Amino acid sequence: MAGSVPITPSPRLGEGLSLRRMPAHWMLGRLGKRVMRPGGFGPSQRMIEELGIGADDDVVEMWPGLGRTTALALAGNPRSYVGIERGEAEAARARAALTGPRQECLVAPVHRTGLADNSASVLYGEALLTLEPAARKAEIVAEAGRLLRPDGRYAIHELLLTPDGLAESAKSEIQATLTKVLRVGARPLTRTEWHRLLDEGGFTVHTEETCPLLLLDPRTVISDEGVAGTAGILARSLAHPQVLPRLARIWRTFHRYRDQLGAITLVARRSTADSC
Repeated sequence: MAGSVPITPSPRLGEGLSLRRMPAHWMLGRLGKRVMRPGGFGPSQRMIEELGIGADDDVVEMWPGLGRTTALALAGNPRSYVGIERGEAEAARARAALTGPRQECLVAPVHRTGLADNSASVLYGEALLTLEPAARKAEIVAEAGRLLRPDGRYAIHELLLTPDGLAESAKSEIQATLTKVLRVGARPLTRTEWHRLLDEGGFTVHTEETCPLLLLDPRTVISDEGVAGTAGILARSLAHPQVLPRLARIWRTFHRYRDQLGAITLVARRSTADSC
């Protein structure tokens, strides 16, 4: 039609990359997986319940992904919601979960969001800090502290190394193997190290949950994705047989390190000036 504005399709995750070479979370997303959290969707649900989001809250979510946890947060009817994503392809997918006014998803670095100081009462991120080196982890936690008001609530859901006294050589081996297999930097921490990261960032942890790594656990996949969703993932995998060896390699890696890998969820509060 003359004068009409052409519709530009949203960019696809991993556009231009083969399924064999793109980061694992992009590959799984292209296959139809909607939940890509270390402990599955259950810890995400309990994390949002613990945050207690309500009508007076201003929420910031770092890397909302496909928006499954976003929907839980929005169910609390917060005053405002801002998602921060790393690229336009990711942001376009996250925006599909937004349902009303004062809800947006921006593209910005999570360690330098550009949002105003003390602009949030709740901030959370999942499967985010695991992918960053130590210095950037600290910068992201510092940014969370800058954005949150005194006594603001902060939550993370990340990959866990166990046991707490795991040898440094074992940590290095696991990190190197995960990075190679997942095609993305993977630098999980032990329980003590995750606690220390938040403590040094000015937060006091008040809730902790740990569980096994359940990302590709068959029962968890069915629970998270439903029978139809799981069948869709299997059908797409069979339609792209080049991904099957890669999926098997990821599963074998998770199984190999099943005693050293888990998931951790921490909910904390920003320390107030009086408590420092």
